[in-house]
Amino acid sequence: MHTSAETVREELRSLLRETAQPVAVVTSFMDPATQQPAEHPSRFHGATLSSFSSISMDPHPLVAFSLRIPSRMATSLTSAHTSTGLYSHMVINILSERQETAAQRFSRADLYPEPFVSLPYSLTAEGLPVLSGAVGALSCRLIAASWPLHDLESLTSRGKEDVSEWKGEGVASELFIAQVIRVEHMSPSERGLRPLMYHRRGYVTTCGLESKPGSKLSS
Repeated sequence: MHTSAETVREELRSLLRETAQPVAVVTSFMDPATQQPAEHPSRFHGATLSSFSSISMDPHPLVAFSLRIPSRMATSLTSAHTSTGLYSHMVINILSERQETAAQRFSRADLYPEPFVSLPYSLTAEGLPVLSGAVGALSCRLIAASWPLHDLESLTSRGKEDVSEWKGEGVASELFIAQVIRVEHMSPSERGLRPLMYHRRGYVTTCGLESKPGSKLSS
C-alpha cells in the first residue's frame, strides 16, 4: 500500500510527540566572518537541538544531530570544520530540569539575540562555552562536512558535490556527525540532576517507576 510523503510526515510527527526526547544545546564559536571582539559574548553561538542521539560507542564514540538551514549555527560549524585547527569544534550541552529557560533562549534567536548574556557558563580547554547547570557536556569534533537531508539522491549515487539547492516548501535540514573527544567534568552541585525532556510540545523531566517483581530487564 502506497502512503504519500505528507501523510508519513504527519503521522511520524504525531507519533514522536508521544515519545520524550532529550533537550540539548550545541555551542560553538561564531563564524569568523561575523565574529565579535574576544570579550563580547557574541563571539559564541548556540542553538537548541530538536534531534540529538548517540549513534556509536565502539570503536569511536559518535553523536548525531540535525540543524535546519539556513542557520547561523550550521554556518558556524561548517566554518569551524574547514578553517580552524581546534581539537574541538563544539560542545553539546545536555540540559537539566533546571534549564528550560536556556532551551527557550537558544531556540528563539528572534526573541533572544544575545542568549549568553546573563547566562552562567564556563569554558573548555579550547575556549568553548559549557552551560552551567547541565546534566553533562560533550566536547565534539565534526568527522566530516554536513549531509543535506533534502536531496537523498546526492547521498547515494551522485555524491555530495552535486547537491541540489532546496527550493521546496517546508524546512530543509542538514545532518551533522561528530566524534566525542571529551566528556567535560561538571561541578559536584550539578551531579545527579534529572534531564530536561521534550514531550507533547512541552518540557518535562523523568520520574522513576515503582519496581515490581520480575520487572527488571534481563541483560
